[in-house]
Amino acid sequence: MLSTVINLVRLLHAGYVMAREGVFGLVELPDLPPGPRLALRLIRLIERKSARRADAGARISVAFNRLGPSYVKMGQFLATRPDVVGREVATELSLLQDRLEAFPRDEAVRMVEDALGAPIDQLFTDFGEPVAAASIAQVHPAFIEDEDGETHKVAVKVLRPGVARRFARDLQSFYLAAHIIERFHAPSRRLRPLAVVDTLARSVELEMDLRLEAAALSEMAENTADDPGFRVPQVDWTRTSKGVLTMEWIAGRKLSDVDGIAEDGHDLVALGANVIQSFLRHALRDGFFHADMHQGNLFVSEEGDLVAVDFGITGRLDKAERRFLAEILFGFITRDYMRVAEVHFEAGYVPKTQDVGVFAQAIRAIGEPIHGHKASDISMARLLTQLFEVTELFAMTTQPQLIMLQKTMVVVEGVARSLDPGLDMWKTAEPVVRTWIERNLGPAGRIQDAGESLATLVRLAGELPMLAKRAERIVEEIDTMTTRGVKVEPDMMEAWARARSRSNRLGAVAMWVIAVALVAIVFEGWW
Repeated sequence: MLSTVINLVRLLHAGYVMAREGVFGLVELPDLPPGPRLALRLIRLIERKSARRADAGARISVAFNRLGPSYVKMGQFLATRPDVVGREVATELSLLQDRLEAFPRDEAVRMVEDALGAPIDQLFTDFGEPVAAASIAQVHPAFIEDEDGETHKVAVKVLRPGVARRFARDLQSFYLAAHIIERFHAPSRRLRPLAVVDTLARSVELEMDLRLEAAALSEMAENTADDPGFRVPQVDWTRTSKGVLTMEWIAGRKLSDVDGIAEDGHDLVALGANVIQSFLRHALRDGFFHADMHQGNLFVSEEGDLVAVDFGITGRLDKAERRFLAEILFGFITRDYMRVAEVHFEAGYVPKTQDVGVFAQAIRAIGEPIHGHKASDISMARLLTQLFEVTELFAMTTQPQLIMLQKTMVVVEGVARSLDPGLDMWKTAEPVVRTWIERNLGPAGRIQDAGESLATLVRLAGELPMLAKRAERIVEEIDTMTTRGVKVEPDMMEAWARARSRSNRLGAVAMWVIAVALVAIVFEGWW
């Protein structure tokens, strides 16, 4: 009870700070019922005058940074959920800068030494002042000497002291807010507020273990080893732990420096296409993608390669979700709206009680306006926003992993168009999407699926003798129990006998089912 009161007080304090900074002034009053509209007007009476003159981005940035790193992270996370906070607020939250005041170098040195178990002078030949500070960690430039005596510059990411304790405390407040919303606002239950906080909590938990970010970098490096024009920094595992991540220093230009990239002689159009196609390859081919691909996390190397950093937030898609994404993108590209609608139903995202034809009609209303326009006029952000609205009308259950993917696609599109304002998103995406569909949904994909099914059936057939032996052992143990004095009624023994006979018959039936399935797969392959 006391913890609930404390968390409620924290929420009231957060609400007061946001009210003072004018965050509630971003809500459109005409769209609200009379009660909430009156409440918002009363709340806005305590706004600071300077906040009223500030734009939306400034209000949010000041309020969330005053509330601390937990709220900054929550704001950035909600930017990926326009279905929860609305399109305009999500757009403003996406501009929220994760920049906090750096903690002293001496404190970072102490943390590095504790985490790696050695004096800083033994770990690095030089350890510099912080060059970037965020809600979770900050980055220091440093130098190491390899076995050949050569010096290399590295980036050392150090976890912010006390950050885990601060996040754990604020997450309790977030959970209380989610419980209140679900209890008193029934329409919001479709958006699963508790699941939203669960996802945030899990994301933050993973992000605060820098070994996991190192593993994400390593996995992405393996996945993209043969990809032209894309790479990630190499990890120095000997100088990496839960609280410290050491990796290759990237000396290229950030993608935010468009003029500098052009002065270096790089092809901006080709680079923009590389951003889009690299992301789609990761999402479709690998099912593993960088979920925070804004301009600050992307560099251009001297060779012209795209280099991605900061893998604290990543996303995963299983094969079914990748098929869903590919077919939707390809459906919009080819204007096959019925197929786009069918994929939603096949994936189970839209209830079967809905009408697939009417849903396809709604999808057409979204897709048709993008055709017949100049490439620079077509916005995937607008299309995805409309898709969210349509799915809500058809009672589509929120899919956090897909929303994260879709939001990342919007960010990636914005980055690509900052390099090439005339980018045709659909024409650029089409080769990657078509290749994935041909390999996975065409004849080759059917053969691969059949092979996987065959392997599963063969493995099951191989396990049948083992299962039979287990059954034999169970019966023997039962027999042993009876000889040691456990009283067993005659009717129970008859039941065991019947069960054993039935088990033998089921085993035979299973073998016949496997045989028939194998024949069916063979014939399907021929046809």
